[in-house]
Amino acid sequence: MSERDGKFGGNDPFVLAQTWLEQAQDVEPNDANAMALSTVDANGLPNARMVLLKEIEQGAFVFYTNYTSAKAQELDHSGKAAFVMHWKSLRRQIRARGDVTREDGPQADEYYASRSLKSRLGAWASDQSSPLTSRAALVAKVAMITAQHGLAPSRPPFWGGYRLIPTEIEFWADGAHRLHDRFKWTRKDANAPWQVERLNP
Repeated sequence: MSERDGKFGGNDPFVLAQTWLEQAQDVEPNDANAMALSTVDANGLPNARMVLLKEIEQGAFVFYTNYTSAKAQELDHSGKAAFVMHWKSLRRQIRARGDVTREDGPQADEYYASRSLKSRLGAWASDQSSPLTSRAALVAKVAMITAQHGLAPSRPPFWGGYRLIPTEIEFWADGAHRLHDRFKWTRKDANAPWQVERLNP
Protein backbone atom coordinates (compact mmCIF):
# COMPACT_ATOMS: atom_id res chain seq x y z
CA MET A 1 0.00 0.00 0.00
CA SER A 2 1.36 3.40 -0.98
CA GLU A 3 1.85 6.00 1.74
CA ARG A 4 -0.26 8.25 -0.46
CA ASP A 5 -3.33 6.09 0.19
CA GLY A 6 -6.03 7.66 2.36
CA LYS A 7 -6.35 11.43 2.04
CA PHE A 8 -3.58 11.44 -0.59
CA GLY A 9 -4.84 8.33 -2.39
CA GLY A 10 -4.76 7.70 -6.11
CA ASN A 11 -2.40 8.55 -8.93
CA ASP A 12 -4.33 11.39 -10.54
CA PRO A 13 -3.88 14.82 -8.89
CA PHE A 14 -7.01 16.21 -10.57
CA VAL A 15 -9.17 13.47 -9.07
CA LEU A 16 -7.59 14.16 -5.70
CA ALA A 17 -8.16 17.90 -6.08
CA GLN A 18 -11.82 17.28 -6.94
CA THR A 19 -12.21 15.01 -3.90
CA TRP A 20 -10.68 17.59 -1.58
CA LEU A 21 -12.88 20.34 -3.05
CA GLU A 22 -16.02 18.25 -2.56
CA GLN A 23 -15.03 17.53 1.04
CA ALA A 24 -14.42 21.25 1.61
CA GLN A 25 -17.84 22.12 0.22
CA ASP A 26 -19.37 20.08 3.05
CA VAL A 27 -17.67 22.10 5.80
CA GLU A 28 -16.57 25.51 4.50
CA PRO A 29 -19.22 28.17 5.28
CA ASN A 30 -18.56 30.25 2.16
CA ASP A 31 -16.94 29.80 -1.24
CA ALA A 32 -15.08 26.53 -0.79
CA ASN A 33 -13.93 27.00 -4.39
CA ALA A 34 -12.14 30.29 -3.66
CA MET A 35 -8.50 30.42 -4.67
CA ALA A 36 -5.76 33.04 -4.51
CA LEU A 37 -4.62 33.55 -8.09
CA SER A 38 -1.14 34.95 -8.67
CA THR A 39 0.09 36.63 -11.84
CA VAL A 40 2.91 39.01 -12.78
CA ASP A 41 2.70 42.24 -14.75
CA ALA A 42 4.90 43.32 -17.64
CA ASN A 43 7.51 44.59 -15.15
CA GLY A 44 7.64 41.31 -13.26
CA LEU A 45 5.74 42.71 -10.27
CA PRO A 46 3.46 40.03 -8.78
CA ASN A 47 -0.26 40.40 -8.14
CA ALA A 48 -2.63 38.20 -6.15
CA ARG A 49 -6.40 38.18 -5.78
CA MET A 50 -9.21 35.81 -4.89
CA VAL A 51 -11.18 34.21 -7.71
CA LEU A 52 -13.57 31.27 -7.87
CA LEU A 53 -12.53 27.97 -9.38
CA LYS A 54 -15.43 26.83 -11.54
CA GLU A 55 -14.29 23.48 -12.90
CA ILE A 56 -11.63 20.85 -12.43
CA GLU A 57 -11.08 19.10 -15.73
CA GLN A 58 -8.97 16.11 -16.61
CA GLY A 59 -5.79 18.14 -16.96
CA ALA A 60 -6.72 21.69 -16.00
CA PHE A 61 -8.40 24.12 -13.61
CA VAL A 62 -10.92 26.59 -15.08
CA PHE A 63 -11.99 30.05 -13.85
CA TYR A 64 -13.68 33.06 -15.47
CA THR A 65 -13.11 36.80 -15.62
CA ASN A 66 -13.33 39.98 -17.66
CA TYR A 67 -10.67 39.94 -20.39
CA THR A 68 -10.06 43.68 -19.94
CA SER A 69 -9.18 43.25 -16.25
CA ALA A 70 -5.67 43.60 -14.88
CA LYS A 71 -5.49 39.88 -14.15
CA ALA A 72 -6.48 38.98 -17.71
CA GLN A 73 -3.92 41.34 -19.19
CA GLU A 74 -1.24 39.78 -17.01
CA LEU A 75 -2.37 36.26 -17.86
CA ASP A 76 -2.32 37.04 -21.58
CA HIS A 77 1.09 38.69 -21.34
CA SER A 78 2.92 35.97 -19.43
CA GLY A 79 0.83 32.91 -20.29
CA LYS A 80 1.50 31.58 -16.79
CA ALA A 81 -0.10 31.69 -13.35
CA ALA A 82 -0.22 30.06 -9.94
CA PHE A 83 -2.88 29.60 -7.31
CA VAL A 84 -3.41 28.32 -3.80
CA MET A 85 -6.63 26.99 -2.28
CA HIS A 86 -6.69 26.85 1.51
CA TRP A 87 -9.38 25.21 3.62
CA LYS A 88 -8.92 26.17 7.25
CA SER A 89 -11.68 23.83 8.42
CA LEU A 90 -9.90 20.83 6.88
CA ARG A 91 -6.38 22.12 7.50
CA ARG A 92 -5.48 21.45 3.89
CA GLN A 93 -4.28 23.38 0.89
CA ILE A 94 -3.51 22.86 -2.77
CA ARG A 95 -0.95 24.86 -4.72
CA ALA A 96 -0.57 24.73 -8.49
CA ARG A 97 1.27 26.59 -11.22
CA GLY A 98 1.63 26.29 -14.95
CA ASP A 99 0.51 27.63 -18.30
CA VAL A 100 -2.80 29.34 -19.03
CA THR A 101 -4.97 29.44 -22.13
CA ARG A 102 -8.27 31.17 -22.79
CA GLU A 103 -11.58 29.35 -22.71
CA ASP A 104 -13.86 31.54 -24.83
CA GLY A 105 -15.94 28.98 -26.71
CA PRO A 106 -19.12 27.00 -26.00
CA GLN A 107 -17.93 26.03 -22.51
CA ALA A 108 -17.68 29.71 -21.56
CA ASP A 109 -21.11 30.36 -23.10
CA GLU A 110 -22.59 27.54 -21.03
CA TYR A 111 -21.09 28.76 -17.78
CA TYR A 112 -22.13 32.37 -18.46
CA ALA A 113 -25.71 31.23 -19.11
CA SER A 114 -25.73 29.39 -15.76
CA ARG A 115 -25.07 32.60 -13.81
CA SER A 116 -27.84 34.66 -12.30
CA LEU A 117 -29.34 37.35 -14.54
CA LYS A 118 -27.93 40.14 -12.39
CA SER A 119 -24.45 38.61 -12.61
CA ARG A 120 -24.74 38.32 -16.39
CA LEU A 121 -25.80 41.94 -16.69
CA GLY A 122 -23.08 42.97 -14.27
CA ALA A 123 -20.47 41.34 -16.50
CA TRP A 124 -21.61 43.62 -19.34
CA ALA A 125 -21.66 46.71 -17.13
CA SER A 126 -18.35 46.40 -15.32
CA ASP A 127 -15.19 47.73 -16.95
CA GLN A 128 -13.23 45.63 -14.48
CA SER A 129 -10.12 47.15 -12.87
CA SER A 130 -10.75 50.56 -14.48
CA PRO A 131 -11.45 53.66 -12.34
CA LEU A 132 -15.10 54.21 -11.38
CA THR A 133 -16.53 57.64 -10.55
CA SER A 134 -19.19 56.31 -8.16
CA ARG A 135 -21.35 53.31 -7.34
CA ALA A 136 -24.33 55.27 -8.63
CA ALA A 137 -22.64 55.45 -12.04
CA LEU A 138 -22.24 51.67 -12.06
CA VAL A 139 -25.87 51.11 -11.06
CA ALA A 140 -26.96 53.47 -13.84
CA LYS A 141 -24.87 51.55 -16.34
CA VAL A 142 -26.43 48.26 -15.23
CA ALA A 143 -29.87 49.81 -15.86
CA MET A 144 -28.78 50.92 -19.32
CA ILE A 145 -27.34 47.48 -20.10
CA THR A 146 -30.58 45.85 -18.95
CA ALA A 147 -32.55 48.04 -21.34
CA GLN A 148 -30.17 47.20 -24.19
CA HIS A 149 -29.77 43.43 -23.66
CA GLY A 150 -33.02 42.46 -21.97
CA LEU A 151 -33.48 39.40 -19.79
CA ALA A 152 -31.40 36.98 -21.87
CA PRO A 153 -28.04 38.67 -22.49
CA SER A 154 -25.46 36.75 -24.49
CA ARG A 155 -21.92 36.39 -23.16
CA PRO A 156 -19.91 39.59 -23.65
CA PRO A 157 -17.03 39.21 -26.11
CA PHE A 158 -14.71 40.62 -23.43
CA TRP A 159 -15.68 38.04 -20.78
CA GLY A 160 -14.71 34.40 -20.60
CA GLY A 161 -12.56 31.77 -19.01
CA TYR A 162 -8.99 30.72 -18.46
CA ARG A 163 -7.69 27.22 -18.19
CA LEU A 164 -4.64 26.73 -15.96
CA ILE A 165 -2.74 23.65 -17.14
CA PRO A 166 -0.37 22.86 -14.29
CA THR A 167 3.12 21.46 -14.43
CA GLU A 168 3.24 21.42 -10.61
CA ILE A 169 0.55 20.59 -8.05
CA GLU A 170 1.27 20.31 -4.35
CA PHE A 171 -1.08 18.89 -1.73
CA TRP A 172 -0.52 19.92 1.89
CA ALA A 173 -2.23 18.55 5.00
CA ASP A 174 -1.66 19.74 8.54
CA GLY A 175 0.31 17.39 10.77
CA ALA A 176 0.87 17.16 14.50
CA HIS A 177 3.77 19.23 15.85
CA ARG A 178 4.01 20.99 12.45
CA LEU A 179 5.16 17.78 10.82
CA HIS A 180 2.88 18.37 7.85
CA ASP A 181 2.26 16.01 4.97
CA ARG A 182 3.30 17.42 1.58
CA PHE A 183 3.22 15.66 -1.79
CA LYS A 184 4.19 17.36 -5.03
CA TRP A 185 3.22 16.22 -8.53
CA THR A 186 5.47 17.54 -11.30
CA ARG A 187 5.62 17.04 -15.07
CA LYS A 188 7.62 18.68 -17.88
CA ASP A 189 4.52 19.61 -19.89
CA ALA A 190 0.84 18.76 -20.28
CA ASN A 191 1.62 15.58 -22.22
CA ALA A 192 4.29 14.23 -19.88
CA PRO A 193 3.66 11.73 -17.07
CA TRP A 194 3.47 12.93 -13.48
CA GLN A 195 6.29 12.37 -11.02
CA VAL A 196 5.36 12.39 -7.34
CA GLU A 197 7.55 13.04 -4.33
CA ARG A 198 7.05 13.65 -0.63
CA LEU A 199 8.44 16.95 0.64
CA ASN A 200 9.74 17.94 4.03
CA PRO A 201 7.22 20.02 5.96
